[in-house]
Amino acid sequence: MAEWFGAPIIEKLINTGFQYLGDQARWQTGMKEELERLRESHPKIQAVVDFTSSQEQIRDRNPALNEWLWQLRDAIDEADDVLDDLEYMKLEKQLTKNKKLRKVRSIMKSINKRLVKFAKRALKIDPNLKKLKAVVQKLNRVSTNVDTFLYLVRDLKQEHQEQQLKRETGSLPTNDLIGRDDQKDFVMQWLRKPSNEEHTALVNGTDLYRNISLLSIVGHGGMGKTTLLQHVYEDEMRKEFFDLKMWVCVSNNFDVKKVIADMLSTLKKKRPRLDESLDALQNSLRTETMSKKFLLILDDIWEEEENQDISKWEKVLAPLAYGKIGSGILVTTRMDSVATMIAKVIKKEKETFKLQGLEEDQCLQLLNSHAFADVENPNDYKRLRFIAGEIVKKLSGSPLAAKVIGGVLNSSLDERHWTKVLNSDFVSPKLGQGDIFLILRLSYMFLPKHLQNCFAFCSIFPQDYRFYKDDLVKMWIALGFIQQPHDQEWTMEDIGGMYFDILVKKSFFDKFENRVFGGYHYKMHDLIHELAQSVSMHECLRVEDGTKLPSITLRHLSVRTTNPDIIKKMGRFKYLHSLFLFYEASNQDLCNELIEIFQASKSLRLLYIWAPKDLEGIPEEIGNLIHLRYLNIDCYNLTMLPRSLSNLYHLQYLRLGWLRQPKVDDFLPSDINNLTNLRYMKLRWNYISSICGIGKLMSLQELNMFDLRDVSGYRIGELENMNSLCKLGINCLENVKDAEEACSAKLCAKRRLTDLTLCWSNTDSRNINLDEKVLDNLQPPKCLRNMSIKRYMGARFAIWMNNVNPIFNLEEIELTNCLELETLPPFGQLPFLKSLELRNMPKVKWLESKFNGNDTYRAFPLLEVLHIDRLEALEHWFEAGVAAEDGCLFPCLIQLKLDDCPKLKELPSLPSKLKSFKITDNIAWTTLKFCSNSNPIPLETLEVFRCPNITSLLLADEIARLAALRSLTITKCPNLISLGEMQTTNNCRLMLSDLEISDTLVLLMEPLRSIASLKRLTIMDNDEVVSFPNETEQWFLIVRSSLSELNFRWLKSLESLPSSLESLSSLQNLRIQGVPMLRELPNLPTSLKSLSVGGCHPELEERYREDGGSDRHKIAHIARIRIHHTL
Repeated sequence: MAEWFGAPIIEKLINTGFQYLGDQARWQTGMKEELERLRESHPKIQAVVDFTSSQEQIRDRNPALNEWLWQLRDAIDEADDVLDDLEYMKLEKQLTKNKKLRKVRSIMKSINKRLVKFAKRALKIDPNLKKLKAVVQKLNRVSTNVDTFLYLVRDLKQEHQEQQLKRETGSLPTNDLIGRDDQKDFVMQWLRKPSNEEHTALVNGTDLYRNISLLSIVGHGGMGKTTLLQHVYEDEMRKEFFDLKMWVCVSNNFDVKKVIADMLSTLKKKRPRLDESLDALQNSLRTETMSKKFLLILDDIWEEEENQDISKWEKVLAPLAYGKIGSGILVTTRMDSVATMIAKVIKKEKETFKLQGLEEDQCLQLLNSHAFADVENPNDYKRLRFIAGEIVKKLSGSPLAAKVIGGVLNSSLDERHWTKVLNSDFVSPKLGQGDIFLILRLSYMFLPKHLQNCFAFCSIFPQDYRFYKDDLVKMWIALGFIQQPHDQEWTMEDIGGMYFDILVKKSFFDKFENRVFGGYHYKMHDLIHELAQSVSMHECLRVEDGTKLPSITLRHLSVRTTNPDIIKKMGRFKYLHSLFLFYEASNQDLCNELIEIFQASKSLRLLYIWAPKDLEGIPEEIGNLIHLRYLNIDCYNLTMLPRSLSNLYHLQYLRLGWLRQPKVDDFLPSDINNLTNLRYMKLRWNYISSICGIGKLMSLQELNMFDLRDVSGYRIGELENMNSLCKLGINCLENVKDAEEACSAKLCAKRRLTDLTLCWSNTDSRNINLDEKVLDNLQPPKCLRNMSIKRYMGARFAIWMNNVNPIFNLEEIELTNCLELETLPPFGQLPFLKSLELRNMPKVKWLESKFNGNDTYRAFPLLEVLHIDRLEALEHWFEAGVAAEDGCLFPCLIQLKLDDCPKLKELPSLPSKLKSFKITDNIAWTTLKFCSNSNPIPLETLEVFRCPNITSLLLADEIARLAALRSLTITKCPNLISLGEMQTTNNCRLMLSDLEISDTLVLLMEPLRSIASLKRLTIMDNDEVVSFPNETEQWFLIVRSSLSELNFRWLKSLESLPSSLESLSSLQNLRIQGVPMLRELPNLPTSLKSLSVGGCHPELEERYREDGGSDRHKIAHIARIRIHHTL
C-alpha cells in the first residue's frame, strides 16, 4: 500500500464539522459527540498509519490489520469527497453571487429564507449535514478497533524504528561508465573483428542473414547492460564505421509493428504511423537498410512464449536480411533463453557475453560517487567511507544497487543513518536477482512519505515510458500528493519540481537529452519500474484487452482496449481517483461508455482520454465529475467541448492534444471563466483568446498569447488581478486606448512573472506617442527573466528600460520590427543577460549606449547568444565616447550572427569564447580579426555568406589555434582574395566535417589547399564555373580517404564534374541539383551508395534512366539512385 495522507483530511473534517454545526440547534449535540470521539481517536489512528506505512511486512503478516487499514483508507477517501463537495458548493455560491444571477430580494424574503434554512436543519434534512454525519460515523466505526492495533504497533516499535530522511542537498551525479572499460572494449572489438564481415558471409553461404552478426549481453537486472551499450552506441554515433545506427528498447509484451516503427523513426527522424500495414513497415525498413552496414541494438528483450516470440521476431528481423556485410545486432536480456531464441531466428550460433557484477573496488567507487555527490571533501569522512566499504561487500557488485544505495546514503552524512543502512535486513550478502530487488525496496522505504506516493503513482505508466517533469508534477498536484507550501513565494509546481528532482537525484529516474526537439525526458530503469508496481499493486493497474480486473481497492487505472465490456466493469471501483483511457472502438460505443464512467466514477481527480479520430464530442455528463482537477483530452476531430465543463470548479489543469481547427467562437463553453482554480490551460489555435472575461481565471499561470479587442471582456484590464501568471503574451496592443488603460493591467504587481511578450499586430502607421505611453505603463516586475517586444512603433523605448534596476534580472531579450527606434536601452549592463536578438530595427545606430557617465566598462558580461538582423543604420558597437576594455566586450559570447548590417564596423577582435560565427548579407567588414594571444580559438562553426566587402579571412595565420573548427561556409563573397598566410614552420592542418563554398578557387587557398580531412563538401551558387581546372581536380585527391558526401547545387553553367571523383574511395553520397548544362557523369567510385540528380540537362536523365539508359550500367553498382529532371 503506497503512502497516503489521512491526518490532514481527518483534521479538516473535524474542524469543518464543528464550524458547520456552529449555528445548529441544541439537539445536534449527538453530532458533536461523534466529532469529539473522532478527535480523540485521531492521534491513535495516525500512530498506527505512520508506523505500518513504512513496514509492509507487518501488514503482510497481519491480514486483520491490513483489512482495517483499507477500511480506514476508504472512509478517509469518502470524507475527502464530502469536504470537496462543500468546497465545490462554496465556489458555486460565490460565482452565483458575483454574477448576480438572482434578483435582490427584500429584507423580509431574506429573513424567510433564513427561517426555512434553519427549519430544514432542525428537521435534519440538510444534505450537507447528512453527508458530514455519515462520513464521521463511518470513521468512528472503523476506529473502534484502533486500540487493538495500537498495542500491536507499540510492541513492534521495539524491534522496528521508523526511518526518517533529512532535507536533500547536492546535485545529480554523472552517470559515468565505472568499472566496465574492459567490457566496453570487448564489445567494440567484436563489432570490428573480421568474422563479422567477409569471413562470416563466405562461411554461411546462402543463409538469409549471412551478412549479420549477433552478440547477446546477458545479465541480471541492474548489472548495467543498458548503460554499457549506451556508451558503445554513443561512441559509434561519432564514427563512420556503420552506415546506419538504430537503438530500440523492446521490453516485455513487445509489438512487432512498434519495434519496426522504432527502427524507422531512428533512421528517418520521423515516426511512421502504426496504422500502416505490417507489410508496408517491413518494406520501408528493407529499403532503408538495403546494402547498408548497420548497427542495431535491441535493448531489454524478454521471453514470453517461445514459439510465439520466434514468429514475432522473424517478422521484425526479416527486412534486415538485405543489409551489407559487417552489419551487427547487439541484444541485452536477463535470460539466456532469449539469446538462444534470437540466434535461432537468424540461424546463427549463439554468441553471448555474460555481464557479471563489478569488482568490489569498482562497486565502491560507483557507490561513493552517489553517496558523496556534491560533498566538497569526501576523504574527510573516513568513518563513513569505512561503512561504505562494508555496505559494498553485501551488494555482489550490482551497479544499480550501488547507485540507489548511494542515493539513500547521500541524504544524510550522519554516521547513525549510514549504520542503519548497513544493518538493514534489506542489505544481505550473496545477492541474487530477488535480493537486488529488496535493496531497491530499501531505497523506497527511506523516502519521505510524500515522495513514496509520488513514486508509486508512476507505475500507472508502461515500462520505458518517457516522463516529462512538468506534466508529471501537474498530475501529482491534481491527486493531492504535493504538500501545500508554507512560503507564498513558492507555488505547488515549485514544490512538485523539488520532489521530482529528489527522485532523479536518488536514481529513481534517469535523465535523457532530447537531441531533436531539445529539453530533457526521463525514464525508469525496468527494475525501478517493477518496484513501483510492487509497492502500488493494490492501487495502480494498467489494463489491456484480456486483463482481468482486480479488487475494488484500485485508485489509479490505465485502460487500453477496444472491448467495451472492460469499461462497463469499471463501475466497481468506487474510489477511483485517476483514469487513463485509450479506446479505439467506434465513436458511439465510446460515448455510451463515457457516460457510464462519468456517472459511476465520481471521485475522479485525473482523467486522460485518448479517443479515435471519429470522436467529435465528450458527453455532457462529464459535469458529474465535480472533484476533477486534471483533464487531458486527445481527440483530433473534437469540434466542441461540453458546456458542463464550466461547472468543474475544482479543475486545475486542462490540456487538449492535436486538433483540427474547428470554429473558434463556440469551441469553448461561454462561461469557462467560472473555472477560477484553473492553473494551466493548453489549447491549440489560440482558443484562449476567445474567452470573454478571462480575468476571472485568477489562478492561471500561463497565458501564452492573448489577443486584445476593443470590446468589453477582451480589454487589457482583464489582466489586472491575474497575479499568478508566470508566462504572459499580449497581442494587438494597438487596441489599448490610452496610458491609463495600459496601466490597468498592473504587470508590475505580478510577482511571479518571468516570461513576457508584448506585441502590436502590425507596423501600420499609427500614433507613435500612444505606443510610447502604452509601453511606459506596461512595466513588468523585477523578477522578469525573458522579454520579447514585437512591432512597437515608438521612437524611444519605455522609461523603465533606461534604468538597469527594473530589468536587472533579464536573461533573454528579443526585439523585432521596432521600426522607429533609434537607440537601445543599456542592455550591456544587465548582469545576467544571456541571449539578445535584434531584428528589423532600421534606425538604431549603436548597440550600447553611454551609461552613467562611464567611459570604460565590462559590456555584456554573461551574454552567450547575440543575433543582429536587418539593422541597416547600425554603425558602432558603442555610442561615441564609450569603449570596452580590451577583452571585456562579450567575454562569454558563444554564438554571434550578423545579418544585413551594411554599416557596422568591425569588432576589435572576435570574442575569446566564440564557438559559432555567422555573417550574411552585405556586412561592411573586410576581414575577421582574432584575439592577439596564444590561447586556442574555440570557434567550431564559421559562415560567411553574401558579403561582397570581405577580402580576407585570416584562417591560415591562426591555423595552430583553430583546432576546434569543424564547419566552414564561404559563399557569395566575390572579392575574397585570401584566407591568410601559412607559416612555413607550421605543420598544423584543418580537419573539417563540413565545407560549403561557391568559388572553387577557395579550395586552392591555404589552409584549405592542404586540408587534412573533410567529410562533406558542398559547391553551390555559382553561375560562372564551367569546369574544374586541373589544379582543383588534384585537390579532390587530398580528401579522397575522408570525403563521404559531395553536393553540387545551383551551378548554372557547369558542364562537367571533376574526373577525379572516381578516386574518392570514401565517397558514399553524391547529390547534384540545379546544374542544367550537365549532360554526363564521370566514372563514379565503387564506394558510392546513394546518387541523387535533379534539375540537370534532359540528356543526362535519358542516358542514365532505369529502363534502358545507354549509360545506366556505369552507375549500376550504386544501391540507391534517384534521377529526375525537376529539382
